[in-house]
Amino acid sequence: MNIEDMQPLRAFEVQVYFPLQLGGVDVSVSNTAVMMWLAVLIMTLLLYAGMSRSRLVPGPAQLLVESYYDFVYRLTVGNIRHGERFVPLIFTLFTFVLGCNLIGMLPGMFTPTSQLVVTGTLALMVFLYSVILRIRKYGPGFLTSFAPSGVPVYLLPLMIPIELLSFLARPVSLAVRLFANMTAGHTVLGVIAFFGLIAPWFIQWVPMGLSVVLYAIEVFIALIQAYIFSVLSCVYIDDAL
Repeated sequence: MNIEDMQPLRAFEVQVYFPLQLGGVDVSVSNTAVMMWLAVLIMTLLLYAGMSRSRLVPGPAQLLVESYYDFVYRLTVGNIRHGERFVPLIFTLFTFVLGCNLIGMLPGMFTPTSQLVVTGTLALMVFLYSVILRIRKYGPGFLTSFAPSGVPVYLLPLMIPIELLSFLARPVSLAVRLFANMTAGHTVLGVIAFFGLIAPWFIQWVPMGLSVVLYAIEVFIALIQAYIFSVLSCVYIDDAL
């Protein structure tokens, strides 16, 4: 294999599989889209397999799926007051992000959440949904939330832009956090593995052994980042209500 093909940052290159233009809009199928489809398919099959033979006394697979659902349920109702109706949304969001985070850990696969356009789209969807909830509940009156109570009138010209900027920064921070963590972790793994390939044979065990440890840490980070993304989404929804 060519060493150039093993450069660590090559793992983040978007590759177009099927070029396609519709009305002048580029809707080509890339490795990012394919990996997202695969992540959805794999997570769906795993959940279905665990519940396909559900019993009153659950087996190991059913118990694992039920515990997974219970975890997301508690996460949702714990961060959104009377949030039972949002459980399907947060469960889908958590499962999708987790699947996209973990699929990149498989050899030859690509991590969709290492692309800012993916995390940015997810964050923007959550942000717009929270804005719609605000408008539906409070109407135009929700704009008064940008003028904190108790603030003197002469400070409002300063406070309102600060509050508005803080509000608009939510999708940016939500997107960048997930993107940066997934990209950084995979980059470190790629760099260590690359050094393992080019190092002399008698010390190759050092970077390779370190890769195993970092791999386990990266799986943990993938879980944590899916959790943080879902928790912050719950916080934004609860704030809107």
